[in-house]
Amino acid sequence: MGKGNSPTATRYGAWESPITAQMVAAGQIGLSEPHPESGAIFWLELRPSEGGRYVVVRATDDGPVHDVTPARTNVRTRVHEYGGGAFLVHGETVFFSNFEDQRIYRLEAGALDPRPLTPEPPAPSAYRYADPRLTPDGRWLVCVRERHGGGEPVNEIVAIPAGDSGDARIVASGHDFFSNPRPSPDGSLLAWLAWDHPNMPWDGCELWVAELSEDASVGAPRHVAGGSQESIFQPDWSPDGVLHFVSDRTGWWNLYREVEGRVEPIAPREEEFGVPAWQFDMSTYAFLPEGRIACLHGFAHRTRLGILDPATGRIEDLDLPYTAYRSSLESHWSRLAFVGASATEPAGVVVVDTADGTRKVFRRVLGPEVDPEFVSVPRPIEFPTEDGLTAHALFYPPANRKVTGPRGERPPLIVLSHGGPTAHVTPEFVLSNQFWTSRGFAVVDVNYGGSSGYGREYRQRLNGNWGVVDVADCVNAAKWLAGRGEVDGRRIAIRGGSAGGYCTLCALTFFPGVFGAGASYFGIGDLETFVNDTHKFESRYLETLVGPYPEAKEVYRERSPANFADQIACPVILFQGLEDLVVPPSQAEGMIRALEAKVIPYAYIPFEGEQHGFRKAETIRRSLEAELFFYGKVFGFEPADSIEPVDIKNL
Repeated sequence: MGKGNSPTATRYGAWESPITAQMVAAGQIGLSEPHPESGAIFWLELRPSEGGRYVVVRATDDGPVHDVTPARTNVRTRVHEYGGGAFLVHGETVFFSNFEDQRIYRLEAGALDPRPLTPEPPAPSAYRYADPRLTPDGRWLVCVRERHGGGEPVNEIVAIPAGDSGDARIVASGHDFFSNPRPSPDGSLLAWLAWDHPNMPWDGCELWVAELSEDASVGAPRHVAGGSQESIFQPDWSPDGVLHFVSDRTGWWNLYREVEGRVEPIAPREEEFGVPAWQFDMSTYAFLPEGRIACLHGFAHRTRLGILDPATGRIEDLDLPYTAYRSSLESHWSRLAFVGASATEPAGVVVVDTADGTRKVFRRVLGPEVDPEFVSVPRPIEFPTEDGLTAHALFYPPANRKVTGPRGERPPLIVLSHGGPTAHVTPEFVLSNQFWTSRGFAVVDVNYGGSSGYGREYRQRLNGNWGVVDVADCVNAAKWLAGRGEVDGRRIAIRGGSAGGYCTLCALTFFPGVFGAGASYFGIGDLETFVNDTHKFESRYLETLVGPYPEAKEVYRERSPANFADQIACPVILFQGLEDLVVPPSQAEGMIRALEAKVIPYAYIPFEGEQHGFRKAETIRRSLEAELFFYGKVFGFEPADSIEPVDIKNL
């Protein structure tokens, strides 16, 4: 500290920070899929320190937290590669999909060894299961199955004997994709979603219902809602057997129900009650006693948890300190379980009892607390972009109580481009963002056109314009902040993963001079090869985002950064998991060949054993430190951290 405890003036980027890469990697766990029970709660926990293993955890209201699934298991499904819906709790019995072999197992309370319910597949991980639900009589486990063999994988809904190992019965088939098989409370009906190429579920899908027999056979399906231009999300049955679902038929994901064959809105509003179903078992509403419905609603930059009275359509928001919620809202009678966070409070597994208003946090994503004076609080911004439109972002200024920047100097800016691309960012405390801001970087997290959280029209801005609209919005966010004097316009970096990695590479290629550096995490460099390289779930996604292939082959070529690497005017660092089946290593390798041929400075760091999205602590730590080292070399500062050097070619 300087004289009088005033902050010391230090170059931006070189600030000493207590938020280390090791802290980000090992001290942060993933929390999802909370399931409340009477006096207890279960959830799924991702542990980077255990090699990225997923564990089902249980805690009682007044007792200790303990692991339910044994150490040799990894509760994760590979259906759609993104998974979700990998376990189900019934009383104290847990059904789960094990990552290693993708079989479903049953684990009784107190048992040490889970029993497999699905047979050994014909090839390793060839049969995969997700999104299970138990029929009310307890005889059948209804779920999505994905069969891999020759050609494109086959998706279908199957029923599996829940008591012991047995053959699966096909319940629904004939569509490219299925999700959300949901038996009615009395077991007489089954609802599900289905869609076909080239749609993604947020583009258009269909809600079907059929009679369900005791032997798990179904009658003739009846179409309830949805189509190629209407997205249905989270079909579910109320306790009294009324089918509810979320639809974006008005341009906004709102809540509906079917009553005597009529579909009626419950609370029509110009705000979102749903999200894109990138994973299985996502939920944004849950049933409470007396017919009330708890629901998440709002926009990407501000979501609220409210209690909806279907009789009046009125929503009364709960007085909670959270500004961001994961899409996993579950209820048990008056108990609501969710993963909530704020701009200053890390995400945690929370149970709120709506009967008495009590609230308890069972687990947080972070171990040691972060001093609030090292925390940057984001502010939502809306800025002008192409065609007279506006776009959205969250802006994080640098924050460190011990350090300030030199007089007259502006901080460097990191532009974050999220993945998806049909996803969004929220004002949630994210330690990796604070890693940068506590070192003197400003960060802008962009909800570019195409992001969810702002209605269907905003989401569809990207249709036919991937690599154009998203890139322009990231560029315009940077220019807007630089023009206001909030950041140094000469030191701007852009980073992103997956679709965000593609946006990063496009921005560096097609907007030379705006950015001084870029970091691509498992990003796409060549759209033409990506068409044939990726997995089934997204194999036709580009028809919507870019155009049909090969009819639009020239457009694919023109929007592939690898074809125009000679236009890149700044250094690039690339990170890649070598077992990534969504964006395979060939994408990074192709980009590297192009950079090498044009003698452009670059660094490439591949990771053995990593897939799409890094899960291992050592990977997360190394990639963060390497990126900081890279920026230091490019922007001319010496990081305060002791970092293993990175080999930057052609620099």
